[in-house]
Amino acid sequence: MKSIRIFGAMLLTIAISLPINAQDLDPLEVNSSTYKTAVGLRGGETSGLTIKHFMNEEMAIEGILGAWNRGFSATVLVERHQRAFSVKGLNWYYGVGGHASLLTNGYVWYRNGRRYAVYENDNYALGIDGIAGLEYKIPKAPFAVSLDLKPYMEIISNGNVWLSVDPGLGIKLTF
Repeated sequence: MKSIRIFGAMLLTIAISLPINAQDLDPLEVNSSTYKTAVGLRGGETSGLTIKHFMNEEMAIEGILGAWNRGFSATVLVERHQRAFSVKGLNWYYGVGGHASLLTNGYVWYRNGRRYAVYENDNYALGIDGIAGLEYKIPKAPFAVSLDLKPYMEIISNGNVWLSVDPGLGIKLTF
């Protein structure tokens, strides 16, 4: 519950601090990312390889192949990008998507040098994701950095439901 309040406060702070001077923006340059495709790494709860491709000036599709101890995931997000704070190269973005995960749960302990496994079972999960963040395309360099929150809910094959906020930091090579 505390993380939902923090997420809401962050979104409210961003919304309040956005300038209301859309007239000053060049109508042909709403998205100042200056790149079409990027590949890189995302660190967070969903850590892994990421690829983002712009379908037009404002809309992008992003894929994340994540890995963690005893699991893998594939996430696809559709994102809308808009200039943030009238700073060229700085965009805020938000979007929705979904993911599929493969999980292995197992409890292992050691006693007298011997390994014991209580149980191991494999599960899969399907979930819905949201995303909101800031991305900065470094001028005159082929890199973009991002900071985001990617809240998600997933239903696991064993009947459990998992909710998470999933903050992340990313760096991408742009071209």
